[in-house]
Amino acid sequence: MPHIIPIKDLKNTSAISEMCHSLNEPLFITKNGYGDMVIMNIELYEKMAYINDIYEKIKQSEKAIDTNRVMSAKNSLDTLRSKYEI
Repeated sequence: MPHIIPIKDLKNTSAISEMCHSLNEPLFITKNGYGDMVIMNIELYEKMAYINDIYEKIKQSEKAIDTNRVMSAKNSLDTLRSKYEI
């Protein structure tokens, strides 16, 4: 269940920091009853950025497969061997 607090509660920065680290999930901030911001600890942010990067690379790979921009492993190795003369 998401944790939601009003923007006026941001005055106590130490408590907000402790909450972000103990929850290990985003903290949603509302303003006048509507969603306004999201706060999270740096470890969670880096983890989410890493996962998003993986999903983006998977999406690019699937697009390459769909557009036939792939080659077999054998052809790939043969190309590399001839390029680097190994």
